Amino acid sequence: MPVDVKICGLKTPAAVQAAVDGGAAMLGFNFYARSSRCVTPALAAALGQLVPAHIVKVGLVVDADDAEIAEILAEAKLDMLQLHGSETVARTAEVRRRFGLPVMKAISVSDAADIAAARTYESVADMLLFDAKPPKAMKDALPGGNALSFDWSLLKGQSFSKPWLLAGGLNAGNVAEAVRETGAKAVDLSSGVEDRPGEKNISKIKEFLELALAL
Repeated sequence: MPVDVKICGLKTPAAVQAAVDGGAAMLGFNFYARSSRCVTPALAAALGQLVPAHIVKVGLVVDADDAEIAEILAEAKLDMLQLHGSETVARTAEVRRRFGLPVMKAISVSDAADIAAARTYESVADMLLFDAKPPKAMKDALPGGNALSFDWSLLKGQSFSKPWLLAGGLNAGNVAEAVRETGAKAVDLSSGVEDRPGEKNISKIKEFLELALAL
């Protein structure tokens, strides 16, 4: 089966069009102010008009309050919210109930305990996303998009009641190994198709999608 791909951190019409044309299943728009990939609700709304209805538009937020999420959704017509901070199980359920959208909860992974903790979100999230937990010594680390991978063997043989995506340091050179090691049916990447943080490379987007969809 082909692997579904989510391209995250899109900021330009050219990058969005490349992801759409290449067959991405999901497109991510980042609303975290500290990220170089951050977009305004107005820009996300404009970019979203380029996206066909069958492709899921995901809004990434980090520990956002209701007012911030409401401001985003007032302009950007999103299909799903991605909670990529330290949101609790209760907060995840609250966001889903309050805004009436499916929710993807990102789980920061460094060891087996993090995989086990992810199961507490299965009852409240529609999807899970496993990303690398940045080391404490990493300066200016973001919650995600740091071009870091975690030990993929932690996911080997695991099953979850909700669909999940693999993220963290993926690129055209390692996606086949990552999928083989984890059994992932969907992957998410941002830095792996960039020349530098926040600057997508159109050729890398096309190359990654071609490889991933052929797995």
